[in-house]
Amino acid sequence: MELLNGNLELKEIQQLQGHTDRVWSLAWNPATASADVPAVFASCSGDKTVRIWEQSLSTRSWDCKAVLEETHTRTVRSCAWSPSGKLLAIASFDSTTAIWENVGGDFECVSTLEGHENEVKSVSWNASGSLLATCGRDKTVWIWEVMPGNEFECIQVLQGHTQDVKMVQWHPTMDILFSCSYDNTVKVWWSEDADGDWSCVQTLGETSNGHSSTVWSLAFNAKGDKLVTSSDDLTLKIWEADIIRMQSGDGYAPWNHLCTLSGYHDRTIFSVHWSREGIIASGAADDVVRLFVESKEGSVCNYVSLSFTVHIST
Repeated sequence: MELLNGNLELKEIQQLQGHTDRVWSLAWNPATASADVPAVFASCSGDKTVRIWEQSLSTRSWDCKAVLEETHTRTVRSCAWSPSGKLLAIASFDSTTAIWENVGGDFECVSTLEGHENEVKSVSWNASGSLLATCGRDKTVWIWEVMPGNEFECIQVLQGHTQDVKMVQWHPTMDILFSCSYDNTVKVWWSEDADGDWSCVQTLGETSNGHSSTVWSLAFNAKGDKLVTSSDDLTLKIWEADIIRMQSGDGYAPWNHLCTLSGYHDRTIFSVHWSREGIIASGAADDVVRLFVESKEGSVCNYVSLSFTVHIST
């Protein structure tokens, strides 16, 4: 890969200020950042608000365009845009998930989802925007169906984790749901048909070369045939599945462990992301962000850490 041979630089372009407490999560609006549509993302915080940030097409600077507030009574932990970019789901420690709609640049809270016993930790839309998943401290995963008129109906509560569920994430192209937990596992949820019940078809745990401590985050590559997970055990793990088999309707294909990336962080790895360009970014409690790319040399699964220069404005 070209990145392996070049000099990679990360340059800070702007510091965005506005939140008055810890910022927990960010979400890019997938319907923005085209030639004539400015890039937009949302940030959520312990200050109980979500801020909408937009980049100017002319100056390339970022400004806060809206503050979504007075909906939650506790920390806003997670936010996610629908594939159309019209709806923003916001999960809070107050046990609710709020749905906001963008109408001509103005945001309106159109629905509040209730049901979790306590903190909602994560929220995720499926690829078509027809389903929404939430998870929480109550050890459950909820699947909601999007109905006409911005109504949401819970179609199933998934129980299987034995501890706090930290994150839910839909597969980027198929209706397969993944959840990771304080119980050290990732669970894969699958329904044989559109109207069938969801069930856990695979558990990625320590006995299958999985993590030995809390799994905090997961992300897919652009193709969707590989998965990366991050953990309190200070490792990243790469998994692979035969998605062509699943896309062809030939049943579920299991995820298999490819390799483990260790020795790069010395405290909990809270977050991981896989870019469209194939770069894995991990962020940890050691105040370090690391970047990895796949090397085609040597072993079948060989990911190397990139060296880069960081430029921070003062």
